[in-house]
Amino acid sequence: MKKPKKPASALRYTLGILLAFGALNAFGGGYYGMSGADGVPLEWLDGSPFKSFFIPSLILFVIVGGSFLTASTLCFMGHHLARKTVFAAMAVVFMWLTVQMIIIGYVSWMQPATAGWGILCLMLAWFLPKQK
Repeated sequence: MKKPKKPASALRYTLGILLAFGALNAFGGGYYGMSGADGVPLEWLDGSPFKSFFIPSLILFVIVGGSFLTASTLCFMGHHLARKTVFAAMAVVFMWLTVQMIIIGYVSWMQPATAGWGILCLMLAWFLPKQK
């Protein structure tokens, strides 16, 4: 006999929605940067290994956005790895923010807002079931 599915939890769906929102933002920002980042000063990259925004934007799109999307999907599924995946995705975004601040410094309200969002996601993920 098949085991009945666990009932949907508000926590999983809330976290899934927050992570999907983060993925959408990372995909949008990544696409914007890969398509030229019109209006963003190229001088921000002075002293960095990058000549354009393409490579950092590709990283934002694939690695940051991909980790958020994966974590979001696992949260919605109620997968036993959801908690660990959220923690990994938050490690990715905090590494992204740290490197970004080292390279371009504080340039936007979105940097601390993203950090706050990440802390909220970590707090919610803490209450997800642990892997068995």
